[in-house]
Amino acid sequence: MDEVTFGPGCESSAAGPLVEPVSAVTSLAFVVAAVVVVALRRRAGLPVPWAYVVLVAGVGVGSVVQHGPDPAWSDPAHDLPIVGVLCFLAADAAATLYRAPRRWWWWAVPTAVLMVPVVAWPRAGDLAQVGVAAVTAVLLLARAHREPAVRWRVAVALAVLGTGALVGALSRTGGPLCDASSVLQGHAVWHLAAAAALAVLAPLVTPDGPARARAR
Repeated sequence: MDEVTFGPGCESSAAGPLVEPVSAVTSLAFVVAAVVVVALRRRAGLPVPWAYVVLVAGVGVGSVVQHGPDPAWSDPAHDLPIVGVLCFLAADAAATLYRAPRRWWWWAVPTAVLMVPVVAWPRAGDLAQVGVAAVTAVLLLARAHREPAVRWRVAVALAVLGTGALVGALSRTGGPLCDASSVLQGHAVWHLAAAAALAVLAPLVTPDGPARARAR
């Protein structure tokens, strides 16, 4: 019988290449979401927000790395695209609110700065991610307040994210929903919810440069 080991979250695994198999597999939902965004944009004849697509797919790849083989560098691989996509959404919402073109450095520079605590002080890095997530949510809500047409999309995305985050939090090791041997893992639910929310928010992302002009 294989020895049962425990991964970083509330999930057990027999010795093998995947530390947390359910969480590793459901991480691919982000890659699927990125592909769906590209397909729907092209079908509608709209420019593809490639930076956003790459960041969303990157969240999935980084999550597979952490929940799969979990090498020593898994934390920055996991956190970099998450911080990047949050900063991107915040920058995009801010650009829309101020009716200004979004610049790449609006999200790239904050992402680079936030990666310092992520790498050097993991606990502080986790808190920084919570902070940037809160800022992003506030900016999205401000945009929804100004643009009634986008309110339902923002509301659905935030509701899905909130539900997934709640289930994930209650399913952490020691939490009331934690069952290390179950196929139904709360963190996996969080993956599915977050990927769905990023796909729902994709139509709000504004294009850059010449693509912005063509989209008008």
